[in-house]
Amino acid sequence: MSADDHKAIVRRWIEAYNDRDEEAEADARTPDYVAHAPGLPGPLNSDGWTQFIATFSEAFPDIRLTVEDILAEGKMVATRVSFHGTHTGEFQGIPPTNKQVAFSEITLDRIVDGKVAEHWLELDQLGLLQQLGVAPGEPKA
Repeated sequence: MSADDHKAIVRRWIEAYNDRDEEAEADARTPDYVAHAPGLPGPLNSDGWTQFIATFSEAFPDIRLTVEDILAEGKMVATRVSFHGTHTGEFQGIPPTNKQVAFSEITLDRIVDGKVAEHWLELDQLGLLQQLGVAPGEPKA
């Protein structure tokens, strides 16, 4: 598979999440999928990942991910993603604020046999928490 094929796999995976197509989102991952996210005690397996992303879908039901940039080399795909949504459900113990939020994420995905096998993410948690009014500082515009 080419680098363009690998980028298309990641784009389809993101679109499956945007469509809330849980079956397609899960099918885009290998059976031994592993995710690495900041603030967690360790890597997440496929079931852990499903629970992790469900927290965002529940807290921000209208959240939409947009691919801003995507690069690939070999089996690795780097993506800069923006998130936009409304906080209408509990998120990490924070009651709904009904605030519109926008934050970003940078990910690195390893593709194996046409699926995402490993996922690393760094997201702007501080910016998100500032927008929700629970972290000090002004959210960046």
